[in-house]
Amino acid sequence: MEKIIDENKQGEALVLEQKENNKRKLFIESYGCAMNFSDSEIVASILADQGFNTTQKLEEADLVLVNTCSIRDKAEQTVRKRLEKYNAVKRDHNPKMKVGVLGCMAERLKTKFLEEEKIVDLVVGPDAYKDLPNLLSEVDEGRDAINVILSKDETYGDISPVRLNTNGVTAFVSITRGCDNMCTFCVVPFTRGRERSREPQSILEEINDLWNRGFKEVTLLGQNVDSYLWYGGGLKKDFDKATDLQKATSVNFSSLLDLCAKAQPKMRIRFSTSNPQDLTMDVVETMAKHQNICNHIHLPVQSGSDRILKEMNRLHTREEYMTLIDNIKRIIPNCAISQDMIVGFPTETEEDFQDTISLMEYVKYDFGYMFTYSERPGTLAERKMEDDVPEATKKRRLAEMVELQQQHSGFRTRQNLNTVVEVLIEKESKKSDTHWSGRTPQNLVTVFPKGDYKIGDFVNVQVNDCTSATLIGEAIGYSINN
Repeated sequence: MEKIIDENKQGEALVLEQKENNKRKLFIESYGCAMNFSDSEIVASILADQGFNTTQKLEEADLVLVNTCSIRDKAEQTVRKRLEKYNAVKRDHNPKMKVGVLGCMAERLKTKFLEEEKIVDLVVGPDAYKDLPNLLSEVDEGRDAINVILSKDETYGDISPVRLNTNGVTAFVSITRGCDNMCTFCVVPFTRGRERSREPQSILEEINDLWNRGFKEVTLLGQNVDSYLWYGGGLKKDFDKATDLQKATSVNFSSLLDLCAKAQPKMRIRFSTSNPQDLTMDVVETMAKHQNICNHIHLPVQSGSDRILKEMNRLHTREEYMTLIDNIKRIIPNCAISQDMIVGFPTETEEDFQDTISLMEYVKYDFGYMFTYSERPGTLAERKMEDDVPEATKKRRLAEMVELQQQHSGFRTRQNLNTVVEVLIEKESKKSDTHWSGRTPQNLVTVFPKGDYKIGDFVNVQVNDCTSATLIGEAIGYSINN
């Protein structure tokens, strides 16, 4: 639950620039979090060197890959339906097509997919993408292929990802992989392994390269970006065994953020996802120091009840979380804060749920991602707790929570009326081909008449109107970042 899942992006078939000498066709779809979409770019980059060009036509593909998510049962069911579709196309139109599963679901259901159900030819876990050339050789010779070994040091820092389906303006840059937090509801530590960080210089080189190619905004990605810690390589949990020199020259997240902001002062920097127990004040102070670090923090809380937080193994209390919010607002008064919430976690009572509602009232989040609890096989909650909250109760609580969040989103959005906001133009508005659409530093979508501006411009927009989630206005000139 620690990663933002953009429901609009699910299942996009990704496309990149075609290489003239590449003769094989790759169809690759991604589901789940931003990390999965970023990983698909790494996979496409590796396979481009193996003679593959991407295609959006499933029927003509030599290789079909689906990058999967295990965070919710719904995500797994969606992927299963896609695998049925691929196999139908393979049976009826293209018998030579090979089908593979990547990512978290691959790690979790490896044996089931390959040996029991026989619905894929290839299973590749999140740390094994560099092994794809070897695995494809196995498949080409008629054998099933699998590598789901979790790595202690793989960060893909040496691979320059191709940018898939990009607007040419915004890009993801992965800085950590894995997670050490062991929240009882979460499958990520089991599917993505222990936490390790990417070498800072490779991150800066990727950001500089993106700027040189015209990109204007990057989002630093990780299951938990705040716990970024580079001390020469290896797992974060082994930092206490590092030498005195390694400890003295280590780079934490606030230092990395500072380096990124200074490397390209005109480039917007975002990051996701934060964990309350790891978000330290030096990170917030670094944000306040640099105008190009966006004032938005995605800060999942999951529940407002101390009892449930303890059952979830969240290593923060309600009080600590509220103090953190207060400190963020004190240092950056106009910082947008978004949330992840789970309703219906095992043993959640009405009193627990009302604690969550009262926390939402206290914070008044700008926006949020809310889900009913979905029991994930292999997690501590699945092994030790009964999923005892009735489905009807979960749905009622979720509806109440969503309605309240919509009220708060509307309240936060209206605070921008009659102000001037900076907007990075990303694309044409969905509803009007005469309007541009972009986002403010607080991550609010803003639309305005095109005028003479173009995609990639930073413009100041006078906000005259809004919906609950979108600002509407008119451009009054370029911003200082342009």
